Amino acid sequence: MVARTIKRAVYVIVATAGVGLALAALFLLTQTVQKSDDFDRLQDVILAINIAGGVLLLALLIGNLARLAKDYRQSVPGAKLKARMVGMFVGLAVLPLIVVFYFSMQFINRGIDSWFNVEVEEGLDNALTLSRAALEIQMRRNLRSTQVVAQRLSLVNDRQLVFELSMLRRESGASEMTLYGNNNTVLATSSDSATASLPKALTEEVVLQMQQQRPFVSLESLASGGVEVRTAVVFTHRAGRVQEPRVIQGYYPVTDRLAEMVNSVESSYQEYQQLVFFREDLKDLLILTLAFVLLLSLLAAIYGAFVLSRRLVAPIQDLVAGTRAVAAGDFDTRLPTPTRDEIGFLISSFNDMTQRLATARREASLSQALVESERANLEVILARLSTGVLALESDLRIRNANQASGSILGVDLGGRHGEHLAEVAKGHPLLEQFVDVARVHLDAGETEWREQIVLRGEVGRRVLTCACTTLPGDEDHAAGFVVVFDDITALLQAQRDAAWGEVARRLAHEIKNPLTPIQLSAERLRRKYLASMEEEEAQILDRATHTIVQQVEAMKEMVNAFSDYARAPDMEIALFDLDKLVHEVVDLYRAQGSDVKIVLTSDPTMPRIEADMGRVRQIIHNLIRNAVEALEHTPDPQIDVHVSAAEIDGVDIVQIKVEDNGPGFKAGTVSQVFDPYVTTKPKGTGLGLAIVKKLVEEHIGSIRARNREDGGAMISLRLPLNEAARELMIAKAPGRAEQRRERA
Repeated sequence: MVARTIKRAVYVIVATAGVGLALAALFLLTQTVQKSDDFDRLQDVILAINIAGGVLLLALLIGNLARLAKDYRQSVPGAKLKARMVGMFVGLAVLPLIVVFYFSMQFINRGIDSWFNVEVEEGLDNALTLSRAALEIQMRRNLRSTQVVAQRLSLVNDRQLVFELSMLRRESGASEMTLYGNNNTVLATSSDSATASLPKALTEEVVLQMQQQRPFVSLESLASGGVEVRTAVVFTHRAGRVQEPRVIQGYYPVTDRLAEMVNSVESSYQEYQQLVFFREDLKDLLILTLAFVLLLSLLAAIYGAFVLSRRLVAPIQDLVAGTRAVAAGDFDTRLPTPTRDEIGFLISSFNDMTQRLATARREASLSQALVESERANLEVILARLSTGVLALESDLRIRNANQASGSILGVDLGGRHGEHLAEVAKGHPLLEQFVDVARVHLDAGETEWREQIVLRGEVGRRVLTCACTTLPGDEDHAAGFVVVFDDITALLQAQRDAAWGEVARRLAHEIKNPLTPIQLSAERLRRKYLASMEEEEAQILDRATHTIVQQVEAMKEMVNAFSDYARAPDMEIALFDLDKLVHEVVDLYRAQGSDVKIVLTSDPTMPRIEADMGRVRQIIHNLIRNAVEALEHTPDPQIDVHVSAAEIDGVDIVQIKVEDNGPGFKAGTVSQVFDPYVTTKPKGTGLGLAIVKKLVEEHIGSIRARNREDGGAMISLRLPLNEAARELMIAKAPGRAEQRRERA
């Protein structure tokens, strides 16, 4: 800031000096025109002043032009307007100066030439000749008077010389007369001056003239400023015994009027001749000086244009800077009010506007903060909901989706905002079916609808309850739709399991009671009557009682299976070695001598699992037994058992896979293999896989069934490694917690 102030002060001083030099040069130019005698003395000074002033103003202009060019290239606010204003001011200043310079040139050339007109020169010559003629007439008359005095004195004796000389002087009108003898000695003198003074001596010019016996006459200047006529005549004195040459010298006054006229004419003539001598130089100097003065005036006008444009543009630059600051979001910008004119009114209006904008922004920021707070709360609520919420635009583009919606539909919708739902659904069967159902209602013009839909995928079927309603628009979004859906598959499954459990309990109770009496009665009949009956009748009785006992045993086995399926989930969680447990179950089946080849793949370094050991043993036992029964008529039967630990979605799990090379599941029954009494084996009860699924879900695990590509079936299940993993799985799939509560 200090440097800028110093720089501005330097500019002002230099500009003032340049303008002052221009005015001084103009003043000196007027002096040379008035007094031609000052021409030689002042011409160098005028040129030096003009050059100095021109250099100063030119330096200022170069600095201002350089700064203007720099601002123009850098697109500084107001630079273009300043350039236009400077151009206009310069144009307005240059045109009048050119006109003035042109007419001044004409005036100088024609005016100076008019000074040296032929008639003026002839008039001055005639005046000079006339004045000289008048003086010559008087000089000749005075010379004749002196000659008359000389003649009369030539006959006067020496005793009467003084008296006679005085009388003759008065008669001739001379102011002084002196008579000289040999060796220029004064013989007598007479003067009209009251004060006694010595007579004027003969000059060498007079003496020389007298020696040549020639009269002398001349015009001489006086110390008082006047002129007088000097005359001298040589004559021979005859009144004495000896004749000797004598000289009479007389002074005759010239009238003041005539002297003034003569001096004036001669002075004018001399000045005229001096002007004639300096005519061309004077014209050149006047033209050069005028050019410099006009150049200085032009430079001063241009600099003044810069100063005025800067003063006019400065408020506009402030406005531009303030506008850019407001555009950048700085609503606290305030501009100083320079004047009380229209620009000042504009700046005051700008300040009022920015103040209102700042107030509006603060209010908007407060409102936005409240909205963001409510939105954050809503997002937290949506994120914690187990119900899926999907907001769509009118063209089915995703506006918003919570985490549960992606979990239910099997697609991560968190980062897919703005994408078309149909494009996102490609390759995801559940979402594709969901989109098809939504399109059916929307194409029919139904914006408010409720429906329970069934989605089928690789992991089985999912039953969703959906509700759609219109989503009102706002400033950022047009009107759209919001679809709320919930996965009730686990709930329905829990309801079915509860129903089947109740059926199983009642059937086990109703069936198990008569089984024992039936078996005992058949065995009693066999013991009592078999030995006493004929062979043919005994065989019939033996077969009948054997069939009764065998079927009763089968009924007991079915009742026990019902009891296992309906048993309450009273679990005993403990930490055990899953690898060791799987080896024990597999070795048990290998020891039975079956033709089925069982291949076990496991990791001995696998961490210990925290679960119900008895239920996990039953799970593995049921899966292997189910696979052995499925391979009853398969050549080269083989069962592959894989046990491994992994981390999926941040949850530590153990994964168990049981694969066989049997016929696999029938088409269309894969999604129902875990339902009770659904079986593809002739001797199956349909409860083995249902019990396995029930036990897995009691551990908050998951189970899947599918056919292998090269033939056979595969059942894979995942169990959480410990209680912390179970809690994470419950948080990621809230439906499992509800299912667990239903079963409890």
